[in-house]
Amino acid sequence: MSLNLRNLDVAETTAALAPFGVGPEVARRVFARVHRDWATNLEGVRGLSKAQIGAIAADAVWPDLEVLERRRAADGFEKYLFRLGDRPAEIEAVCIPLPDPGDARALKARRRAGLAGSLEPLPTAKHTVCLSSQAGCALACDFCATGRLGAIRSLETWEILAQLHRVATEARHPVRGAVFMGMGEPLLNYENVVRAARIMSDPAGLAISAKAISISTAGVVPAIRRFTAEGHNFRLICSLGAPTTLQRRLLMPIEKRWPLEELLPALRDYSASAGGRLTIAYVAIGGAHTNTTAAHARDLGVLLRDLKVKINLIDVTDETGVYVPPSEAELSAFRSALSEALGVPVVRRYSGGKEIGAACGTLAASRSGGALVTADRLVRE
Repeated sequence: MSLNLRNLDVAETTAALAPFGVGPEVARRVFARVHRDWATNLEGVRGLSKAQIGAIAADAVWPDLEVLERRRAADGFEKYLFRLGDRPAEIEAVCIPLPDPGDARALKARRRAGLAGSLEPLPTAKHTVCLSSQAGCALACDFCATGRLGAIRSLETWEILAQLHRVATEARHPVRGAVFMGMGEPLLNYENVVRAARIMSDPAGLAISAKAISISTAGVVPAIRRFTAEGHNFRLICSLGAPTTLQRRLLMPIEKRWPLEELLPALRDYSASAGGRLTIAYVAIGGAHTNTTAAHARDLGVLLRDLKVKINLIDVTDETGVYVPPSEAELSAFRSALSEALGVPVVRRYSGGKEIGAACGTLAASRSGGALVTADRLVRE
């Protein structure tokens, strides 16, 4: 039976190597070699004998993902297209450019003082990576391109980590965060997603702060309750889409399985346990399917009135044209009404990379737009 160390956290690595006579301290060095360095052998690990290295090598496998292409949008977002090895399925990850937090705060201050334009750019100082947890998605949210693919399969832990490693290796700035907002519903792949997050945040692994790792869900209630009970330090984000069961059922079929009346108590318990503000992601839709009227704001105020939350508004991006974002005036009015109804932070989150299919709700293994780039970031003519 093959030994895939890339699928194992520290405790699992220690248990797997014990039959080879490897103690916990050396096992942790092996873990660092595997996950921090993404190594393909254990040569040079202090404390491992040649006999142990040979015995482990006889069982070990070192799988990796194949990069099919990389695309860069004009706004600096880059999308990686990967092929899974066991079948002709494809997944995507997105490298997101972020400014230095101090520079961002200074820009906000200049804007408040009328000394900066709203479109003044900031240089990239770091990256976060949007990761896929599944190929395709079973939830079939009506505005989401990934949902139209249907369910293909959940990713193994190593397949999640391989996305992050590839992007981090090639990124022009340090990767300081990860968000599970790519293909799939992360909480339907709970074990592998949480294990991958543990490995990412381990000081001997990728050493990404647990608070800089966000796991987004459309509302898988049993998994939210498990996440709460286990007391993880990773951030949980819940996507609502609508403030009422009637409209949410039309947009997000998960409402039929776990309705708002079950979801909200689970979120309250999580919020009470985790402390701080729970992030609610809200896709903003205008036109015939609007969810951004004053009435929607009031309904959200009632729904979330006893929760300590912050709201992230995300413009819908739907290439079919069925769903369109609200106008600037509509969104501004909704944002103001929502702030008044809840008295909490309401942030408009930028969803970048639209031209390359990297924006929220558009990941569908597409191959168009932007500029094709190589691993050394040179544009291919």
